[in-house]
Amino acid sequence: MNKKEIAARLVRLRGDRTQASVATGIGVSRSALAMYESGKRIPKDEIKAAIAKYYKRSVQFIFFT
Repeated sequence: MNKKEIAARLVRLRGDRTQASVATGIGVSRSALAMYESGKRIPKDEIKAAIAKYYKRSVQFIFFT
């Protein structure tokens, strides 16, 4: 999966939540989350795990399928 597909999936998962609230929930800054959601960066493995836990999805589902 490429950066743009991952970014789109992250935006869909966030839904109506604010970037600030999701960023707080996963332990990153709002600007870091914005970079992940824009496809400018891919999170490190530990952040991928935190994102998956927050959304109650697997890392595989979010980042690799």
